[in-house]
Order: sequence, then C-alpha cells, then structure tokens
Amino acid sequence: MNSSFISSLARSIVGLLTVILLVSGCTSDDRKSLTVYSPHGKEMLRAYEDAFELAHPDVDVRWIDMGGQDAYDRIRTERKNSQASIWWGGDGPTFSRAAAEGLLEPYRPTWASEVGPLGRGEDDTWYATFLTPEVIMFNSRTVSADERPSSWDDLLDEKWRDRIIIRYPLASSTMRTIWGALIMRQPTEEEGYTWLARLDRNTKTYAADPTQLYLKVAREEGDITLWNMPDTYIQTEMHGYPFGFVIPSDGTPVLNDAIALVKGGPHLDIAQQFYEFVTTKEALIYQAKTYFRIPARKDLDPALLPDWISKAQIKTMDVDWEELTRKGAGWMTYWDENIKGRGQAWLTERSLD
Repeated sequence: MNSSFISSLARSIVGLLTVILLVSGCTSDDRKSLTVYSPHGKEMLRAYEDAFELAHPDVDVRWIDMGGQDAYDRIRTERKNSQASIWWGGDGPTFSRAAAEGLLEPYRPTWASEVGPLGRGEDDTWYATFLTPEVIMFNSRTVSADERPSSWDDLLDEKWRDRIIIRYPLASSTMRTIWGALIMRQPTEEEGYTWLARLDRNTKTYAADPTQLYLKVAREEGDITLWNMPDTYIQTEMHGYPFGFVIPSDGTPVLNDAIALVKGGPHLDIAQQFYEFVTTKEALIYQAKTYFRIPARKDLDPALLPDWISKAQIKTMDVDWEELTRKGAGWMTYWDENIKGRGQAWLTERSLD
C-alpha cells in the first residue's frame, strides 16, 4: 500500500469526521433552549429534563438549581433580557412580590380550578404545585428520641447552644417563610426579633447553601436545623443521610410552592407546555411518591398518593401571607444587618436575657 493512498485515505477520514461533527453540532444548535430556575433539586430537575426532551426532541431543557429567593433576585436582575422562561419552586409571597414588579407572565393552567384561593397569584401570575411543611430537622445519630425538640420554642433551650446550623435565610424562600412566620407568631415585631436573637445565640453557623447544610449536619458539626419536610425525606431516603424531623407541635407554616412563567422569557409557548407537563395528575403523583412532595391540586385520588401524606400529623400555623409579602423583605434586612451572628449582643443592648 503506497504512501499516497494512505494519505488520501487519511484525508477522507478526517473529512468524514468533520462532516459528522458539523451535522451533530447543527442538530444540537437547532434545538430550542428552555431555561428553568428551580430549587427542587438536581434529582427531580434532571428527571423532568430527560422526560420533557424525550417527548419534545426539538427542545433542550436547561435548569439551574438555586434557592427560591435567588431565583427571584436573578429574574429581577435579568428583567430587561430574561434568560429563564420557567420559575418552578418557591414560596407564594416571593412569587407575589415578583408579580407586583411585573416579572411574571400571566398563564392560567388547565387545572386552575383545582387549587384554593391561597394557591394562586393575582391575575393568574402564579399557581401552587405543592404544599410544603417546614420542620425541625435533626441528626438521628446524635439526637436521641427523648432529647428531640417538639416545638419551635424548644430550640431556644440552652442545651442547643452551638448545636444549631441554619441555611443562610436571605438566599432561601423556605427560610424566609420560616423567619417571617416566627416573627408573626409573636405579639409584636420587636418580640419576633427577640425570639430570632435567642435562636441566633444558639446557632453555631449559617450554611451558604443546602448542600453545605446537609454536609455539616451529617458530619455532626451541628445537630439541629430548620428546613422543609420534602427535602429532608429526599436526603434521608435517596442519599442515606442520618436525618429525621419533627413537625412542631405549636404549628408550622405550610407554604404554597409555586410555578410561573417569566415575563419576556424565550419560547414561552414551549414554557407553557413544560408548565403543564410537570403539573399533570400523573406527574404530581409520581413527584409525591418519588420526591416526597405534597400536591396542591384537590382533584387527585388519595388512594394513589403515598401513605405518609395522609398519616402526617401537620398542625398548620396561621400565617398572614399578605403581611409576609409586604413586610418580609424588611424583616430579613433588619435581621441580617442587626441580629445575624450577634444575637447575644443584640439582647444585651436591650437588657434582655
């Protein structure tokens, strides 16, 4: 075999590979990109990326896993050049604030009549997909059954000094809901701040994100945190973390976990399809069984839902969601600037215990 033939064959192979790469590149580029901002975790997001792309081969679903508050902040920053089309997950008050600022595209889903009045935004700007109870999460290796706190106020006991780790609240709609509810359960805002200062006094550190929170509690850097029930279940059942939880006996906020279209987002027609795709009866039942979510829709057959939903003893805290929407951001700013990391000093300045 002469060298000229080998050279010619090599050029042909290179040319063929170039064509293949160009074709595959064009195929990928031809897909329409749909970006989703969501705190629902990589497990659920990856599953619905794959499922939607299988049903819609011309769509490339891209998701960014972030806290509900981070999603709001990012959508607000990008309002003149929206990058995301779907915001999937976060508390109702944060969605209502986004709607008031004109950040959401109204859309009435086919199942709109199946959620209650608290599970929707004004003018169809958002709808609830899940009901998410907040809980006290603990390391089941280090916190014995007779030691576990049973109420929010138990967390202020001196025995928990430097044993509490908390997800930094300003980036998390879950934590903002908890903080706001804990302020509103007191007779005055000042007494609410006092309660949070006493909690800060017992807090060892604030974790930057959920992953750091899980790792710190699992590594026994702390024993207790405040979090939500579905994610606690997921980390325990799917990842083997030694976590348990208590639903506070004095009542817990149950947030409306919402979904919405982003105003000005690309391919809103596809975004509507994704919105419907992840909120069908079948999808919600699957999410309940696999990702421990409590569906907000009222038209699902209870017999098809997991037993833990009906067995959960959840005493719902009476939360003024409108007040939380109006005042929540101000409460968080005050806490961050005056109480975080200096709870004891804040109490001492006011001659409080």
